[in-house]
Amino acid sequence: MSITPQLRIAPGTEWLPDAEQPLIIAGPCSAETLEQVMATARQVAKIPGVTVFRAGIWKPRTRPNGFEGIGVEGLQWLRQVKEETGLKTAIEVANATHVYEALKHGVDILWIGARTTVNPFSVQEIANALRGVDVPVWVKNPVNPDLNLWIGALERLSDAGVQRLGAIHRGFSTYNKNGYRNPPMWNLAIDLMAKVPDLPVICDPSHICGNRELIHKVSQRAFDLAMNGVMIETHIDPDNALSDANQQLTPARLAEILGELQFRRPGGDLSDPEAVLADMRHEIDETDQELLEIMRRRTEIVARIGKLKRDHHMTILQVSRWKQLLEDRLQRGNRIGLEEDFVEDIFRVIHERSIKMQSEVMNQ
Repeated sequence: MSITPQLRIAPGTEWLPDAEQPLIIAGPCSAETLEQVMATARQVAKIPGVTVFRAGIWKPRTRPNGFEGIGVEGLQWLRQVKEETGLKTAIEVANATHVYEALKHGVDILWIGARTTVNPFSVQEIANALRGVDVPVWVKNPVNPDLNLWIGALERLSDAGVQRLGAIHRGFSTYNKNGYRNPPMWNLAIDLMAKVPDLPVICDPSHICGNRELIHKVSQRAFDLAMNGVMIETHIDPDNALSDANQQLTPARLAEILGELQFRRPGGDLSDPEAVLADMRHEIDETDQELLEIMRRRTEIVARIGKLKRDHHMTILQVSRWKQLLEDRLQRGNRIGLEEDFVEDIFRVIHERSIKMQSEVMNQ
């Protein structure tokens, strides 16, 4: 049963810099030195449209012994950025101590990272620390593709009185990357936007891509889906960055990309059927790519099954298993509104291909 999210969100997008223009957040993955932060900020501040400077102060790393952030010292640097450039500042927080230090140093915007969103205990700790505080808080999607976890994190903050809420789509962790560091799975972001239409949603193409060459494409896709902005990692010397070097842009390249992107205003004019059709076709292309990736993974499993049957002298066709599988898939399809004939046709073709593959393995 679908449950309507219970969120109290500040009316409209009045708390964004300009509801008619995208929110552009830019800055390095990590604050490394005062010189690096200030040099990047000075150039970013000259780029039209950029209003917020981001920098990682505490960095959650997959494995130890990497650069885990400069810590509280970097918050002093962000204060200097704001005073000199006029840019607002934004950082990631992962616990109550981070919240306390960020607010003490005048950070304007907080966001909760994907590794934290996945843990309700951590999100609740942050929500408790924010009670009575009027500060914008953005929530990245959890690392795993779970819409309820994403919504649940937003609800916890809303229950604590945070009303200037937003969401950040940064892609999802999968074993098969399919060209992306964190495949976007756009349908989950679209589902969130449909369930909570008043919620501002921006995209983090840097973490989706993991590769600076893809950032333009993903950013435009986000705007085509009427997202409210982008957060793009930008470094004065990205090739020598202490974290996530491959996905960071120079300020000059960021300016080029932003100058080329077309921003589609949320709720804008849908009277051009060709533009709407192009967006729908693009969505079909993305969905078909996901289907192909799923089929590739399935064929790999079928091949392993064929080898197991060959090595243990088992028959290829096991009628009881096929009957059980088909009945199960028909029931699943029925629950989500797919016609029985359609589901049966698909799985008969898949099964025939599986039998052929296993026969080939048997004869090797």
